[in-house]
Amino acid sequence: QVQLKESGGGLVQAGGSLGLSCAASVDISRLEVMGWYRQAPGKERQLVALILGGGIIRYADSVKGRFTVSANNARNTMYLQMNNLKPEDTAVYFCYGNLLTHSRNFEYWGQGTQVTVSS
Repeated sequence: QVQLKESGGGLVQAGGSLGLSCAASVDISRLEVMGWYRQAPGKERQLVALILGGGIIRYADSVKGRFTVSANNARNTMYLQMNNLKPEDTAVYFCYGNLLTHSRNFEYWGQGTQVTVSS
């Protein structure tokens, strides 16, 4: 069982910055994939950024150049640094992890943290 807990959400003005953290209950080097998703009211959950095997990173086009995802294996924590925030970035942000064990993939989600960007 993997537990993921986000922190760092809040209210920020457009153009501002905010950092999110995701603390994992396991050694994150065991996770096949870690990442961030977000869900705005009335919309589907969408990918923000992923850290894949080998350290490959993928970003949604809408956040490229503004958001940076990183991980600290020693702290079992993943981060999302968000700069130049826009009102359309307002959403609940979820931490995601995928663990391969006994030849099966298990997906885990955090409870989410609200990010609100005012215009």
